[in-house]
Amino acid sequence: MAISRLGTPRQLRDPDYTPPLAQAIPLGVQHVLAMFVSNVTPAIIVAGAAGFGFGSNSPDFPELLYLIQMSMLFAGVATLLQTIGAGPVGARLPIVQGTSFAFIPIMIPLVAGKGVDALPVLFGGVLIGGLFHACLGFFIGRIRFALPPLVTGLVVTMIGLALVKVGIQYAAGGVPAIDQPEYGGLLNWSTALVVILVTLALKFFTRGMLSVSAVLIGILVGYVYALAMGVVTFEAIGTSWSRAAAFAPPVPFKYGFEFGFAAVAGFCLMAIVSAVETVGDVSGITKGGAGREATDREIAGATYADGLGTAIAGAFGGLPNTSFSQNVGLIAMTGVMSRHVVTIGALFLILCGLVPKVGAIIRTIPIEVLGGGVIVMFGMVVAAGVSMLADVNWNRRNMVIFAIALSVGLGLQLEPKAVQHLPDAAQVLMTSGLLPAALIAIVLNLLLPEELTEESTEEVSGGLAGKGAAR
Repeated sequence: MAISRLGTPRQLRDPDYTPPLAQAIPLGVQHVLAMFVSNVTPAIIVAGAAGFGFGSNSPDFPELLYLIQMSMLFAGVATLLQTIGAGPVGARLPIVQGTSFAFIPIMIPLVAGKGVDALPVLFGGVLIGGLFHACLGFFIGRIRFALPPLVTGLVVTMIGLALVKVGIQYAAGGVPAIDQPEYGGLLNWSTALVVILVTLALKFFTRGMLSVSAVLIGILVGYVYALAMGVVTFEAIGTSWSRAAAFAPPVPFKYGFEFGFAAVAGFCLMAIVSAVETVGDVSGITKGGAGREATDREIAGATYADGLGTAIAGAFGGLPNTSFSQNVGLIAMTGVMSRHVVTIGALFLILCGLVPKVGAIIRTIPIEVLGGGVIVMFGMVVAAGVSMLADVNWNRRNMVIFAIALSVGLGLQLEPKAVQHLPDAAQVLMTSGLLPAALIAIVLNLLLPEELTEESTEEVSGGLAGKGAAR
């Protein structure tokens, strides 16, 4: 019945097919619902790390709203680059772009406690990193050999592990402070648990729109719970609404630019990882939606759009963009491959980004409610990395590479003072954990022979590998 309304199976697999508007608009909005929370969360995390005040009376309130606004606006702009395209830019496929979680471990050390003063360096890195990312489109196919599932799976897992601490802090009441006795209290945790339980119930016991929008609905239910418990007041909502403008265009070079080595190097190195993720998403879309492999032009075009969208966002005070994997799954589920459906979703995002009052309402969401949502999302990032690692041939060689890269990367995350004598820029890069782990994994994967001897591995694994092999 659904196919007869939307089109024939052949039409549904065609990216250029446009369903009737009565179906295309809900399908486009559904794409936005699937990624909306994930898209604005990085801006809130970065603002919190910078020390922005989260209350509506805070002097930083307009800056926080602006970051949220830019996250929505330039997710829409970057999505249009993918769906409509411009010359070689854009895959012209139903690819949804959004603010990337992958760069958060790089951004947090850059802005930690520095407030608005940290933003010029941050956006300088975003701009240069985006341009570098776009340049990868010229030879993305040639560097894929250096990024097998062992490397990409490790990096994605590390991204999730770097973020889970943020999720727990948010669920407990925000970044802990000396004068915050309610941190970790029952009210905080109960609010986060409501979000988690509702999200799980909808994800596993419903289908269609309810299942796809489980995180968003979970946050809405948590918001209502927080309102009932007095965590949110209608006065606060009214104040936020009144302080936000009805319409505000983006401001080019709003915070100025400063090009710091750590920021530029960090964003450029992470751009390589983001580009590979986009290649995977493009392949997933063409396989799941059209039953074919992605063409070289589609992969290159998607990479150009990925980087150019990030660079444009950086010029206006937006954070890095990347393709959103949850929307790849949505295409496979609905079977609708139309890029014009996603274009409708992009226009909706742009509209939200131009109306700061939308950001003002988002900002009234208590940090504990967001904590429940991001615990689920960040956990899924880790799970996605583990899923990628499942494709690895776990011989002795790969076990050693993974062990060393994970130990160094995670260890430097947990103990940043271990490199306190390095220059400031090097400290930022090293303590992210991601970059040293990725660099070690890439270099060892290229240099080590395909098979290590049994003796060379027994010393590392305590003989377990050898005993397992003997059995």
